[in-house]
Formats: sequence, C-alpha cells, structure tokens
Amino acid sequence: MVRRIINLLHQEIRGLHEAAYLLGVFALLSALLGLVRDRVLAHLFGAGTILDVYYASFRIPDLLFVGIASLVSVYALIPFLTKENSEEENRRFIGSVFSAFTIAISVIGIAFYFIMPKILPIAFPSLVGSEYGGDFILLSQILLLQPILLGLSNIFASVTQVYGRFMLYALGPVLYNIGTVIGALFLYEPFGILGLGFGVVLGALMHLSIQMPFIYKSKFLSKITLIINFSELWDVIRLSLPRTIALSSHNISFFVLIAFAALMAEGSVTVFNLSLHLHEVPLAIIGASYSVAAFPTLARLFSNGDKGEFFDHILVATRHILFWATPALVLFIVLRAQIVRVAFGSGAFDWSDTRLTAASFALFIIALSAQSLSLLFIRGFYAAGKTRVPLIVNFLTAVLAIGLAYILVQIFQSNMAFQESVESLLRVEGISGTVVLMLPLGYAIASFINIAFLWIIFGRMFEGLSRHVGVMFFQVLSSSLLMGVAVHMSLNLLDDVFDLNTFWGIFLQGLISGVLGLIVLVSSLKLLKNKEIEEVWVSIRKKFWRANTVSADQSDLS
Repeated sequence: MVRRIINLLHQEIRGLHEAAYLLGVFALLSALLGLVRDRVLAHLFGAGTILDVYYASFRIPDLLFVGIASLVSVYALIPFLTKENSEEENRRFIGSVFSAFTIAISVIGIAFYFIMPKILPIAFPSLVGSEYGGDFILLSQILLLQPILLGLSNIFASVTQVYGRFMLYALGPVLYNIGTVIGALFLYEPFGILGLGFGVVLGALMHLSIQMPFIYKSKFLSKITLIINFSELWDVIRLSLPRTIALSSHNISFFVLIAFAALMAEGSVTVFNLSLHLHEVPLAIIGASYSVAAFPTLARLFSNGDKGEFFDHILVATRHILFWATPALVLFIVLRAQIVRVAFGSGAFDWSDTRLTAASFALFIIALSAQSLSLLFIRGFYAAGKTRVPLIVNFLTAVLAIGLAYILVQIFQSNMAFQESVESLLRVEGISGTVVLMLPLGYAIASFINIAFLWIIFGRMFEGLSRHVGVMFFQVLSSSLLMGVAVHMSLNLLDDVFDLNTFWGIFLQGLISGVLGLIVLVSSLKLLKNKEIEEVWVSIRKKFWRANTVSADQSDLS
C-alpha cells in the first residue's frame, strides 16, 4: 500500500514536470512570435514616438481586461464547473456568466470609448501633444475590443479545460501573437499605425475562435440567455475579487511606470516595453509554466487535506524554478547585448537603442527567480484558500514599485556620482535617456521584497522550506556563476572571429558562447551530483506532450 502511494506521488511529480515543459513549449512559441512582431516594429520605427504611442495605447484596455475579465477567469469558473453538477447545469451556469460579462464589458467599453479623449491627455500629455496624438487616442479606442474578445475566450477556456481540451487554449496565445504579427507585417502599410491595432484585434478574435467549435459542439452556446443567476454570479465574483484586485494593482503599477517613461526622452516607453517583453519570455517559460501546471494538483491536495503532499509539490516546483531561473538570469545578463541586437537590432533600431534596451533588460531579468517563485507561491495561497495574502502583498508591492521608481529617478537626476556609476556598470555611458533605467530597477527591487514577504509567510505555514532548497540553490548558483565566467571569456575570444556589425556575427558569437556556458553548467552540476538535473533528464525522456495540463488565462500575460 505504501509503495503504491509512493508510486502515485512520483507519477504526479513527473506529471508536473511534463506538464510544465509542455506549457513551456507553447509559451516559447507564443513569445517568439511576439518577438517577431516587436522586431518588425523596431526595424520600422526604432525607439521613437510611434512605438511609444503604440505601446502606451494598450494600457487602459489592459486595465479594463484585468479589472473585468479576471472576475470570471478560469481560476474562478473551474471550481464551479468541477462540482457534482450535470452537464445541463454547467451549460446554464456558463450561459449566465457569458451574458453578465458581455453586458458589463460592453457597457464599460462604450463608456471608455467616449471618455478616452479626456483620460489620455492627463495620463500621457506628451504623447497626446505629439504629431501622433490623434492616432494615439483612436488606437486606444480600437484596442477596447481586445478585453471583450479575450474575456469571452477566458470564459470558454474554463469549459475546454474541464472537458480535457487543454491544447485548444494552449494555442490561444500563439494565435493571438500571429494576429499581431500580421498587423505589423501587412496592415501597417495600408492603414498606418491603426493597422497595428487591427492586428491586435485580429489576434484576440483568433484567440477566441480556436475554442468556438468545441463550445458549439458541446451545446454551451445554446444556453446563452439574458436571464442571469445573480446568486451564482456573486459567488464567482466573491471568489475572484482578491485576485482581480491583486492583478489590477500590478497593471496599475505598470500604467504609472509607463506614464513616467512617457515624460522622459523620446523612445523611453519603447525601451521599457521591449526590455519587458524580452524579460517575459523566460518568466512565461519557467515561472508561469511550473506554477500553472502545479495549480490543479495543489488545489486538489489541499481540499483533500493532504497538506504533506501539498508541501511536497510546492517544494518540488520551487526547486525546479530555481534550477531553471538562476542560470537563465546569469546567462541573459552576460548575453544581454547579443540577445537584444539579435531580437530587435535592424533598420531604425540603432546601436544606442540596443545598448539602452539591453541595460533595461538586465535590470528586469535580475528579478527572474523572484518573480517566477512569486507566481508559484501566489497560486499556492489560492489553492490553500488564503486569497487575502497575495492580495495584500501584491498591492503593497505595486505601491512600492511606483514609489521606488520615483525615488530612484529623483536620485539619478540629482546625484551625478550615482548616475555615472549606474551608466558605467551597465555600459551605457554617453547615451541620452538613461534615466529610464530607474523604472526597471525600482520594479526589480520591489519584486525581491515581494518574494521575501511571500517566502516568510509560506515558510510559517510549512516549516523547512528554506532548509530543503538551500543545498540545491548553492549548487545551481555556483554552477551558474561559473557558466557566466565561461560565457564572458568566450565572448571576448570571439570578438575578433566574427563580424559583429552583422546579424549572423552577433548571433553566432552569442550562440557559441551560450552553448559553451551551458556545457560548463551541466558539467558542474553533474560533478556536484545535483538531483534536479537527473529529474529533468528523466522527464524529458517521457512523452510529456501527453500530459494533462491547465493553461494560464490571458490575464496572466498582461
């Protein structure tokens, strides 16, 4: 009996890794498509006013999406759909939620369409006052369609996941980014900057459409009605509200940070967003994949009273997040210039844009481990029913990120010694607009404080968390630093081998140095007899694409 329980536990842990790797593959594909879009935009416009307008136009639509759509996200709907209800009751429930959401988001969207010209001059006065001010307002209005389409997609995602059609929603973000790429490649020329918005709307429509055949076949559309069960709807909102407030706090902090950037040198909004998008690639592959893959099992274990296994799963996910995130952040910091140049460096995006974006990327990426673990712990608290903890911590972190960014900007502008030290450390001497680097630095510091609070609170719930990861973290950190030294030496040796003024020269220099560094990393971990690398090898050999997983809802990608 004991052996059977142990075998089941091992199977669930392998399932966690395999599910995380599957989600990681789709997250990587989606992120690569997003980078293709950003590369096209950077090539066409460089870090300038047009891209500042494009990225800033998302802020209010994204806030509406998080504030409204997350109230009926998959995390709130799945528990209701997995109760002992009949299929007819589930269809009626989804029909009621669909109607309520559609009415609410449509009314609010129409209201914001008319007040957008009043809000944007207050939030982004310099962009509204630019030559593209009219396009900025109209583009923001067009993008109000995005929260409607993605919100409906998230409602249907709860159905596709409960009925085991996990691949459908896993494809959603991929299709979304395909739409945005189409907008950048084909719709800009005929429609100008508004064509970029049309591409975003097309991507959101594709995100929704991929799930519609199954929804229609399952007869869920037949139960859509204007008759709303307000009692059930309130139960959903009450469950979702803490998470919605936490997500809204996070998005409001980004809104304010981008508003700060818009007051700085031309192109600051673009630098901030491009470096943020690069940073989100490993965060989605590592942090989101493991935390999302672990969530259903964590919720089931805690509800069944299996707190020991609950802690074991948190511990396993924590170890593997640190295993992947620690070397990733070291590698990306060392290769930051090569990564940014390969990703965006062509056309109007010049070397100064590259250096400044690379420096911003490095500041974002130093918090990769902290942010990845934060995603896991937050879902752990949700699974344990402690929704107030992430709400309070995330709200305070959002306020702290804004406050730190403001303070650092003031220090940077008034203290020449501090400014010169930062510019020298990040190798951006002689470039204008370096004050924008204080925004990702403030955000990174706030992220470390965030995970410190979450770690302490979680450690009090389950003693021994730090003790169980201490040896592993030392092994991974020391191996990662050794890898970083090897990569840095390789870059210097290859300086005279490749023509660094060409795409392929930069790409091959970074690729060869990165591969050499990974060989050093793996060899070092093998010598230290690291347990995680053996677990990774076992999981990779499995057919992980068959794993049952739950995909993240789109609000996590905002």
